[in-house]
Amino acid sequence: MVKVAVNDSNYVQVDMKFISIVLILSLSSLSLLPRTTYSLYQDPSNPVNTDMFLSESFEMGPGSVAVKNFVNIKFPRGHIGVKSFDVELVDEYENSIPLYETYFHHWFAIRYFVNTAMLANPEPHLDPSKGYIFKRNAGTCNSYILPHYWGLGGESRGTSSHIPDPFAVELGNPTETPDEYEEQWLFNIMVIDTRGVQDKRGCAECRCDLFNLSKDFYNVTKDIHGQPLTTDYKGGLFCCQDNLQCKLRKGFQGPTRKVFLRYKIRWVDWDEYQVPVKFYILDSTDKVRSNGSEIIHDCLAEYMIPASDGEDTLHVQKAKIPIEKGGYLIYGTAHMHVGAVNATLYGQDERTLCTSTPIYGTGKKAGDEEGYVVGMSVCYPQPGSIKIHDGETLTLESRYKREFQTGAMGHFYIYLAEQVPHENVIS
Repeated sequence: MVKVAVNDSNYVQVDMKFISIVLILSLSSLSLLPRTTYSLYQDPSNPVNTDMFLSESFEMGPGSVAVKNFVNIKFPRGHIGVKSFDVELVDEYENSIPLYETYFHHWFAIRYFVNTAMLANPEPHLDPSKGYIFKRNAGTCNSYILPHYWGLGGESRGTSSHIPDPFAVELGNPTETPDEYEEQWLFNIMVIDTRGVQDKRGCAECRCDLFNLSKDFYNVTKDIHGQPLTTDYKGGLFCCQDNLQCKLRKGFQGPTRKVFLRYKIRWVDWDEYQVPVKFYILDSTDKVRSNGSEIIHDCLAEYMIPASDGEDTLHVQKAKIPIEKGGYLIYGTAHMHVGAVNATLYGQDERTLCTSTPIYGTGKKAGDEEGYVVGMSVCYPQPGSIKIHDGETLTLESRYKREFQTGAMGHFYIYLAEQVPHENVIS
């Protein structure tokens, strides 16, 4: 198990193996003309810029699994405020790929700093892993679990990532960049090609019995805590490893194709008109406990839903999560899979802070695939109307249909601002 050290400023110093275990975890570009928009709180001379990029390509064949990390991805430079970050899967002709052909399990955009001096002058005796510092989000999960700033899955096309004015995610602040380091970003992705497979939903859920696992899989595979994986583990991230194969229908053959992530980023140059927000990821599997004065968060990132057993009720996964540093809620949404009903975040006084509900597709076009979660609703409360207090204990509940499911997720994404540009706010 990789040892991870986290200091008070939320930096994570790890070896490069961190990249491959996240969540259990030159690029070609297409530039668009900047789109200009203004708001009451925005300097008219500081327009919102928009750029579109393509990731590195990777090949997918029927039933194949791709778990990839793309480092130093194309990203706007300088001291900026990011307003939105949207991602989708496309083929080599930049056509959107429907989920029933290639299931987009997840994508994570992860922030890190690289020691440019060391990389520019490599020494054989130096450990290159010491040239990387990972900066996770402000969320509560244990060190390397859910560390990203942006990231969704199959619901990406239909879920808004827009942050309303005057709020933005501040990046590239030179005062936050360690000396001789440069801020960079990487993608961690998981994609499953379900063309011709025996069970599309089962493959998308990474059910272990549908993949060509080695005979000693359970003897050599470690769980999220570094312990041997037990045979009780029926499916999830560990059974969807890079280059594994989901079982195909007998005799099915299909072509391989190149796949890309196409991503659009909207941002402004940072100025006095911008109000920074902090990004938190909360997990409904978080098993919070204390070790004396220290609060320990044990997020599992995924969970299994047992078969119905005749009960006509929903399966509810609940976590009570203390928040050390609060703020005003600006944005909220959830990341969930097929079978999801909704996820709700409650305050300590049981007030509802945000409920995010899945949007299910009804057609065949990419973005409206029948039976798939193609979007999640987003909460945009009036700025200043909802405040999470420092030290407040929140309750997160993720609800699914009560039917057998592996790899279910109930992640909740929120942006919090320490201040809002209004006088009429709650205290």
